[in-house]
Amino acid sequence: MPIRPETFVAQRLYFSRQGNGRRNNAARPAVRVALAGIIIGVMVMMVTICVVVGFKRTVTEKVAGFGAHIQVVNFDNNNTYEMQPVAVSDSLLEKLNALPHVASAHIFVTKPGIIKTDAEFQGIVFKGTDYWEWFEQNLIEGVLPEKANEVLISQEQARLLQLEAGSSFLCYFVDEDVRVRKFNVAGIYATGFGDFDAMFVIGLPHVARQLNGWSETQASGIEVLVDDIHHLSEATDYVYFATANRLDENGNAFYTQTLEQLNPQIFSWLDLLDMNVVVIIFLMLCVSGFNIISGLIILILDSITLIGTLKSLGADNRFVRRIFITQAAMLIGKGVLWGNVLGLVLCAIQYFTHVLPLDAATYYVSYVPIAFPWLGWLALNLGTIAVSLLILLAPSAIVTKISPAKVMHFE
Repeated sequence: MPIRPETFVAQRLYFSRQGNGRRNNAARPAVRVALAGIIIGVMVMMVTICVVVGFKRTVTEKVAGFGAHIQVVNFDNNNTYEMQPVAVSDSLLEKLNALPHVASAHIFVTKPGIIKTDAEFQGIVFKGTDYWEWFEQNLIEGVLPEKANEVLISQEQARLLQLEAGSSFLCYFVDEDVRVRKFNVAGIYATGFGDFDAMFVIGLPHVARQLNGWSETQASGIEVLVDDIHHLSEATDYVYFATANRLDENGNAFYTQTLEQLNPQIFSWLDLLDMNVVVIIFLMLCVSGFNIISGLIILILDSITLIGTLKSLGADNRFVRRIFITQAAMLIGKGVLWGNVLGLVLCAIQYFTHVLPLDAATYYVSYVPIAFPWLGWLALNLGTIAVSLLILLAPSAIVTKISPAKVMHFE
């Protein structure tokens, strides 16, 4: 395919400015500054998106680890951990596990209590579950519980209560009377989610049932995990329609909640991060746009003799404008390419090494998490290129103000 004349001229001008000719010394520093501005802008925008998406995903996974993506509980639940029971049949669990986008459905049973040791005491929620994958991933010492008197405690609880794997403690449960149960610490987990780590002691579900005085079919509810967080809305609808018009064997109705409804304060905070991304991208586009405009103006002024010559030979304003827009587009392409390379390198270093730490007590994670949202990356690049090219239209109009007669007279 033949090269258009304006593209050919733009390529010759662009590549001649990369050389060491003396006549290019005036424009070269300005072009380099413009290129550096584009590279830095793209790099910052890319790192910002990777960090924010990674942070939101990590925190969401931690919240889901303690409470799943969807909970099905008693409709008369009082929004505390002293929950009204529902009877969960095997057929209902099988039905939920067969729904689209549902990875697993399992029962859970909770019971508030107080741990008492010789030195300290701590309010906790005993949670009985038969889903151990999340806690196995975060197990730092010991093993998972296998016996009725074995539990998992968090690293934070172990520190506060001066416990370790293999030690034992007394836990008090208060109803109409006070019941005492002795537990052995089978293992210690640490998720970095301080609020939940300090709260939950994890054991077997039939133990929690006994503490509540419930039958073998009763539970606090059903926890449902989805196969992908992006399918949460669809999965919630499927779970709702599978349980909404159904009563348990005791006539109790089911109520479906998502993890966002269960933890509104956390997800409201996460939603604020999206605004930060928008502000950073807007600022970086403004900085990059300023550099692009200044670079293009310098390129035009540095080639004013060429413009006069081309116009005297019959070239119209549109032809000359396309030359400089094409030349600037090459500069933008180079800046976007290097910005992506540097951004990916920085993100990869943090992803594999966790070199940048965070205060887990404040941010729920101990390091800056990174994700690679490729669709977001593609949208960022296409948007940056489109905005940058649109920005070029206004400064390129300077070409129309240059008169060949005045240029030749000046020369």
